[in-house]
Amino acid sequence: MFKKSSNSRLESLIGSNSGFRGDVDAKGTLRIDGTFEGNIAAEHVIVGEKAYIKGNITANGITIGGKVEGNLESKGLVEIAPKGFVSGDILTARLAIAEGGTYSGRVLMDENKSNVVEFQAKDN
Repeated sequence: MFKKSSNSRLESLIGSNSGFRGDVDAKGTLRIDGTFEGNIAAEHVIVGEKAYIKGNITANGITIGGKVEGNLESKGLVEIAPKGFVSGDILTARLAIAEGGTYSGRVLMDENKSNVVEFQAKDN
């Protein structure tokens, strides 16, 4: 858990001394270390520890190390790291919250997107 993303190719970056207001639709991985106000769509989104985002994020995978106020939607994994904070609803196939990570909102796990294995009861 919380390993380097399998999609390690960083396509776009908003640096720690930068702020952005508006909507972004990025191809590949988007990393945000600064402040961002608006909605984000990308293949993978990484929110750095010092980042602040106010808006919704839609991606195949989302890693939160900083603060996000908005809804998250992922077809894959949403990770909230030890210093991560999320206030909003999450729709995802998988969710991982590390010890120290903070979350406030509702979670909806899409059963069609997750790999749930059902076991048969043993007959005595």
